[in-house]
Amino acid sequence: MHAYRQITAAGWSTRDAAELVGVSGATATRKATVALPIPAPALVPANKLNQGERARILDTVNSPTFVDLPPIQIYAQLLDQGIYLGSISTIYGILTENKQIKERRRLARHPARAIPELAATGPGQVFSWDITKLPGPIKGTWFDCYVMIDIFSRYIVGAHVHASETGELAVEMMKEIFAIHGTPHVVHADRGTSMTSKTVAALLSDLEVTKSHSRPRVSNDNPFSEGWFKTLKFAPVFPERFENVGEARAFMGGFVEDYNHTHRHTGIGLNTPADVHYGLAAAKSIERSSTLADARAQTPERFSTRQDPKILTLHETVWINKPAQDDEAKNPTKLHA
Repeated sequence: MHAYRQITAAGWSTRDAAELVGVSGATATRKATVALPIPAPALVPANKLNQGERARILDTVNSPTFVDLPPIQIYAQLLDQGIYLGSISTIYGILTENKQIKERRRLARHPARAIPELAATGPGQVFSWDITKLPGPIKGTWFDCYVMIDIFSRYIVGAHVHASETGELAVEMMKEIFAIHGTPHVVHADRGTSMTSKTVAALLSDLEVTKSHSRPRVSNDNPFSEGWFKTLKFAPVFPERFENVGEARAFMGGFVEDYNHTHRHTGIGLNTPADVHYGLAAAKSIERSSTLADARAQTPERFSTRQDPKILTLHETVWINKPAQDDEAKNPTKLHA
């Protein structure tokens, strides 16, 4: 390539110079590759801890004395003892390297709660109850509404409004309901203080009623009560506030009456809860089928099937947490009503 550079320096074209020296034009004009300098080895900081020192810190923070404490507390306590192993950030760094930075404390281990699996094949078998807050006359004041529902018929068997929440008031409500509608096989509720009170437990035990509770922090375990509270509070007639307990009781009495006797519930074949609760739904179903049959005969082109709509079907069994078929076969002793 030295000869090529001499020829081009004498005024020859790059093409002619390449032909004279016997190389291709691309090779002749390619720039020489400049070798990159070899990087110098990284300098080790003078204050870096050696492996022995790092191991000592890790052993210290994982000792019985410090295993439950965050690095800042360990750092301070060691200083009070006249010991310095490293800075707070150094302790954090060593814990990060050993994947101990998130949660190092010993945590309580609670046994898994059994899933409540309840089935009702008719009214009067499983009652679900809960307490919801009704807004009082001024912000921050509330009235407590105790509501019990038959999960099969969706019939509100009781709705009592009080100025407070206690187990004694819950027992009073249950005694009145059981006297009117009969004693159920199972009473299901969440884990509120009134629901788990000794007074309620004693009453149910005396009546030989099975007591069932939702799992902690699982609202879906009490779906019928929670669903009804949503129906109540999203109703257009639900007031912004109640002036007193009497007004709240009057409203709830009217709302429950309307719900039980005029509301057509999608979960029970568009029947009213009262019709299902008192055994009138079967006759209503026959009447509806007859009406649909007449309409189908008169205008068959308006019907795509000879079957009645599925939404009019009343379910034979109502569940809280219906188990999968395999699980039910493996656990035949689970609670059913």
